[in-house]
Amino acid sequence: MNFKQYLATAKPSGAAIPAGLQDLLTAVVSTCSTLSHEVAQGALIGLLGSAGTGNVQGEVQQKLDIIANDLLIDGVKGCKSLAGLASEEMELPVPVQGTGDYLLLFDPLDGSSNIDVNVSIGTIFSILKKQDPQAPLQTADFLLSGRHQVAAGYVVYGPQTTMALTLGDGVVMFTLNKVTGEFLLIKDAVTIAHSTKEFAINMSNMRHWADPVRRYVEECLAGVGGTREKDFNMRWIASMVADVHRVLSRGGVFMYPWDQREPHKPGKLRLMYEANPMSFLVEQAGGASTNGKDIIMDLQPTDLHERVSVMLGSKEEIDRLRHYHS
Repeated sequence: MNFKQYLATAKPSGAAIPAGLQDLLTAVVSTCSTLSHEVAQGALIGLLGSAGTGNVQGEVQQKLDIIANDLLIDGVKGCKSLAGLASEEMELPVPVQGTGDYLLLFDPLDGSSNIDVNVSIGTIFSILKKQDPQAPLQTADFLLSGRHQVAAGYVVYGPQTTMALTLGDGVVMFTLNKVTGEFLLIKDAVTIAHSTKEFAINMSNMRHWADPVRRYVEECLAGVGGTREKDFNMRWIASMVADVHRVLSRGGVFMYPWDQREPHKPGKLRLMYEANPMSFLVEQAGGASTNGKDIIMDLQPTDLHERVSVMLGSKEEIDRLRHYHS
């Protein structure tokens, strides 16, 4: 079954997917198919390396960051159901149709520091329902908790180009057929095991972590002879979309916690563009997510580019992390 057929026949929570949402999702996914081709060409068409510019976060942009952002804007701006969009790469949201029902948020190219070393990167997206479709677009329209998401997903550009999607009734996965350009359904009802023996975190930052995170990781490293009484594997790709894809594919825990290098910042990852959509996917697959104290999907955002500590994956481990933080 291809993606368009899935959208036409799926009935999440017993109801057909609204036509406007189908159109928007189709535009996003079609653009990601194009972006997959651009990523694969890389050095052959001069797309690697720094663009010499910075984004609103003050981070150095790669050439593909800008290309991905522009492709997504161009790919969706014709959707009549879309009222506006916001990107991690832009300071302010962009109005589109003005009277549409939906809002799109995206990280156009997550893990872009890995572009030049040919490691998996990806696109993350989140769709909200505009509370008042008739009112002029404002930044405040986007500042809704993760519980307001009507769809979320990512596309990971790796050996295969694979998409994970949730419409609030489980998680499905598709893989791009690069001959036909179609995304084909490969896995229905994706689930994350309740317990795990695998975690992902950047160990080089261990000296900067808060005590609860350090305690958790030290217990994992102690292995079968420690309090956890089992051996853990550690993984770290430094691309959230790839690390979370591994969690959805075979379980585990992904952590990008607060650390004391920038104590005034609650975390590194963006709530609206990364943490919320990934938390939606993980919860829908039976896992959980937290910033340590609170469930991420329950957080009320106050800024379009708000940052947050992120721990997500197998529920048993997330419950333990929350307990250690309490």
